[in-house]
Amino acid sequence: MSHQIDLAQYARRIGLPGDFKPDLRTLEAIQHAHTCSIPFENLDVIRDLPIHIEPERLEDKMIHRQRGGYCFEQNGLLLAVLTQIGFDAKPMEARVRIGNPRDFLPPRTHLFVMVELDNTKWIVDAGVGGMSLTSPIKFELDIEQETPHEPRRIVFEEGVYFHQINLGEKWEDVYEFSGREMPEIDREVSNWWVSTCAKAKFKQNMFLALGRPNGERYGYLNGTFTHRRGSEILREVTISNDEELLHILATEFGLNFPAGTDMGTIGCPWKQST
Repeated sequence: MSHQIDLAQYARRIGLPGDFKPDLRTLEAIQHAHTCSIPFENLDVIRDLPIHIEPERLEDKMIHRQRGGYCFEQNGLLLAVLTQIGFDAKPMEARVRIGNPRDFLPPRTHLFVMVELDNTKWIVDAGVGGMSLTSPIKFELDIEQETPHEPRRIVFEEGVYFHQINLGEKWEDVYEFSGREMPEIDREVSNWWVSTCAKAKFKQNMFLALGRPNGERYGYLNGTFTHRRGSEILREVTISNDEELLHILATEFGLNFPAGTDMGTIGCPWKQST
């Protein structure tokens, strides 16, 4: 028998009442609350701790231990939750393109979820850091779709689909995808690569992100905490020591670690030699 997520505990984790039904209202509520409650983070990766993506391990880490995770964790948990509620949910493969030109080929190491509901397909994704969705978007081409945060659209170009975001000036690629599912074995291999390979961005940088219900976002990248709305920076803080980092993790991302916890050197420029 497959593992059953404690949906009551999940509902408490993301601040919802928990009367889940496989309908659009529930899907919208879960996508928004999840992205605004469970932070995107790769702290275990940079501390050389293993990343497990079995549903029971995801439940323990992100629900019971109040941690966050990256795409294989975030969307792995969402996939398990939505399927258990009764949604027709599928794991989908993608290549993250944030900040990369079209002539660069990134690895196929992103997982998102496709939900089919009343003959309409919806993209659900809590695993793209500061560009994670806060509402599901329709898998329909060439239409601008509003979300509680930034506008999105899906276009088909160069033989693939592109999920794009508008931060106020132009449309930018978030990721490309083929429309193919990502089988469990491919998720396991990709998760292993991004969490262990020295070339992977998650082994080279400390990433954190959390959506806010008011349309704003918090983020942390390699010593800098940002609070923004779209592309507008509302607040920026430079972190200069371990104590300040642990304070930011607790107060802004809800990640509580014991005093004196060592996060290592990656993403902590005050520890790196000049």
